[in-house]
Amino acid sequence: MDARFTPEQDEIRRTLRELLHSRCGPRELRAALDTPAGHDPALWTALAGRLGLPGLALPEAYGGVGCSATELALACEETGRALAPSPLLATAVLAAPLIAALGTEAQRAELLPRLAGGTLTAALAVPGTALATALALTGTSGGDWAGGGRAGGVQARRAAGGWRLYGQVDQVLDGHSAGLLVVAAHAGGFARSRTLLFLVPGDAAGVVRVRQTALDATRPRGRLQLRDVEAELLGEEGADALGALTAVGDPAAAVLACEAVGAADRALERTVEYVGQREQFGRAIGSFQAVKHRLADVYVGVQAARSAAYYAAWATVHGERAGGLALAQALEALRIASAEAIQLHGGIGFTWEHEAHLYFKRAAGDELLFGPTHRLRAHAADAARVFSVSEAREVAV
Repeated sequence: MDARFTPEQDEIRRTLRELLHSRCGPRELRAALDTPAGHDPALWTALAGRLGLPGLALPEAYGGVGCSATELALACEETGRALAPSPLLATAVLAAPLIAALGTEAQRAELLPRLAGGTLTAALAVPGTALATALALTGTSGGDWAGGGRAGGVQARRAAGGWRLYGQVDQVLDGHSAGLLVVAAHAGGFARSRTLLFLVPGDAAGVVRVRQTALDATRPRGRLQLRDVEAELLGEEGADALGALTAVGDPAAAVLACEAVGAADRALERTVEYVGQREQFGRAIGSFQAVKHRLADVYVGVQAARSAAYYAAWATVHGERAGGLALAQALEALRIASAEAIQLHGGIGFTWEHEAHLYFKRAAGDELLFGPTHRLRAHAADAARVFSVSEAREVAV
């Protein structure tokens, strides 16, 4: 593994950091959260038009930049630092790779250029509490999470040569505002049940969407109700939807890990700045040994998580799966860094006006959606057969 960044990767990071510094400060962030969509359309246009961020990991043949998920993950480290609210995660990390992997040539030619250009946003609609399982991050994706019928979720049935969807999905990232919905639905009876993915325009007849109140306002979510909605099957009839979701899961975890590392690093930076200014007993509290020790522990945790996240980003294009473990370490680092930020900022750290709570909510919200960390680690251990009795005996021998 070559740990050095290429000039192109450095340029992506530098340009993105400058743009976010000028366009996504604390005031702009709060204003964006109060909009109906939950993000600033002007910032999204800049990210898409000036930097081509939503198409960074899409092929050039479909209007993308032609980079890999590694570059997208490194770019998301910068969006994580700013807690930038945007449709990037839902569109470029979750939905677009599924369309690229499963879609027919006609579907890819129609949708991917619009997604890459930022003129179309997309959302992956699976039951909110099952997103990590669907992506095979905390369990084996067997498809039973899709529900359907009395089990909840979405049921798909054939009708007049097409498909109709009926059901409800909660906690869909950007589901209330996305122009395209990629919906996981349960098809067939009990004996021949299967999970398929469908394309549904966000404004299709029978779609009712409501923005939900989320713990992390920087990741807006919506509730979808599908009332006998006409849908288009994603890909061919025999497409492996579960396999595609599994394949998307690890790169998505690597991107999320880099994003969490960026947020943790910024929370630590702000805390170090503050303890160097706040005084008690006539001296800066940052000079107290107890404070130094606490921040040193946070620094070690953030740097370890950064190493794991960078390795996972590199591994996505080299046939290795390290995203789940990297995500667990990054979320833990972010939780600790944001909690220490609140504590060491003293009275101001607990106020709504300060940004410290936003970083803590990002850590808690991501762990609810993509974790928890102990399940991420447990699944990675099971996949590697760490606790296999037979393999343990072989190692001992």
